[in-house]
Amino acid sequence: MTDVSAVIGRLRRTTDSIVGEADLRERLASGRPLRIKYGVDCTAPFLHLGHAVNLWMMRQLQDLGHQVVFLLGDLTTRIGDPTGRSETRPVLTPAEIEANAAAFTEQVGLVLRTSPDVFEVRRNSEWFGAMDTAALLELFSQVTHAQLMARDMFRTRVAEGREIALHELVYPVLQGYDSFAIGSDLTIVGTDQLFNEQMGRHFQQRLGAPPQVVITSTITPGLDGGPKQSKSLNNFIGLTDTPRDKFGKVMSLPDALVETYARVYTELPLDTVAALGDAAELGGPPARDAKLRLASAIVTRYHGAGAARTEQDAFTSTFSQREEPADIPSVPIDATPATLLHLLKAARPTASNSELRRLVNQGAVLLDGTKRTNPDELLTLTAPTTLRTGPRTWHRLTPPT
Repeated sequence: MTDVSAVIGRLRRTTDSIVGEADLRERLASGRPLRIKYGVDCTAPFLHLGHAVNLWMMRQLQDLGHQVVFLLGDLTTRIGDPTGRSETRPVLTPAEIEANAAAFTEQVGLVLRTSPDVFEVRRNSEWFGAMDTAALLELFSQVTHAQLMARDMFRTRVAEGREIALHELVYPVLQGYDSFAIGSDLTIVGTDQLFNEQMGRHFQQRLGAPPQVVITSTITPGLDGGPKQSKSLNNFIGLTDTPRDKFGKVMSLPDALVETYARVYTELPLDTVAALGDAAELGGPPARDAKLRLASAIVTRYHGAGAARTEQDAFTSTFSQREEPADIPSVPIDATPATLLHLLKAARPTASNSELRRLVNQGAVLLDGTKRTNPDELLTLTAPTTLRTGPRTWHRLTPPT
């Protein structure tokens, strides 16, 4: 029999609010496997630790036999979710949507169990693609203009004189109907998605179904202590980051965020979390040791204890003893002379040109220990050359023979 209070107590560690908690308690106590909606737009397939907070909560419920319904918003992606946007999103092609859907599925598998008994993949084109105009208009009749304009993002655009396209107003309606279409019992989202998921509750109630429970999760500042993690701000720890990058990024964290990151991004006991926070407040060696413990816990969660030990040893050797890593990956360079930007792209092919230029402008790029500040500088390599980007990333550039 499920200990409902224990399950909810564990979820609360990373929960901001629960809409419909009494319903959640009743559904967990029933013993029936819940259908947990996890919807994504098939835009840029990039997940970081902030996204993984929701995934780990879902994984906890999967381990109890509940099912995650991974909803790929292939049709709504053609519209583009306006959440957090001051301007209209560009529309993706079908081929881009399919490629992104495949990448998303692979990344969520880093946390979620993907066996069919606890994981189901759906696409909202299944119902919207078959819906005729009359049915769509009937759907729209269930929502008023005042309900949609209650969203602060839309009000802000109007106040600033920015346009709102009609398809953007429609988006929350479509996302809300998704909850009815898949029979969602529960969804776990960031606070920025609460409006859309409340729309889901609205449609379920209007159409005669029990309303889903909505859990909003804790959002932390990014690595720099500023806005939440974002690829564009380069203040994130990516799920697909290597163990070394994860470890090094945690070590760059401001001392004031150690306790928050330990509570939200690890399963360390809460008394240990509090002790790490106390140590971090002292600064100096105690703060360093607290971050070492935090970094090890995060790497262990994603890659195992062996990888965490390896990365702690490598970090201590490289940064405490100022040694160059022994296992620098080799990167063949096709031709020289080449611009610094070209060399960086060879070493870090997944980074955008703007990200790489930003590293150069920040003074974070060194060749054989010499800082390089011009991304368009032409360089001729005559021997293997050590490229360092930031405090954590090393490559050995090997010129053609």
